[in-house]
Amino acid sequence: MADGRYRLSGAADGDLERLYAWGIDRFGLRTANQYYDGLIARLQSIAQSPLIWQKVDHIRAGYRRSVYGAHSIYYLLEDNMVLIVRVLGRESPDSSLPND
Repeated sequence: MADGRYRLSGAADGDLERLYAWGIDRFGLRTANQYYDGLIARLQSIAQSPLIWQKVDHIRAGYRRSVYGAHSIYYLLEDNMVLIVRVLGRESPDSSLPND
């Protein structure tokens, strides 16, 4: 079980950077900051209680998903930590998630 810690994959880190930059361009700094802060709070919530969000074995075995606003957060439980694999908007999880 996760112990309240999470880490981002390289792809998820890039997703967050792009999402934030796009939010600034599209909605302005204040709104982008609010959305980003809420998203980070959701990541922390996932790390605290990772089993409350749905399994998505039909997409990838072992994955779970939490939806925040317009984004789906895909993650795995590994050892005592949550691995945030991707933070996707309209991208297809079938082509955006790694094939393990």
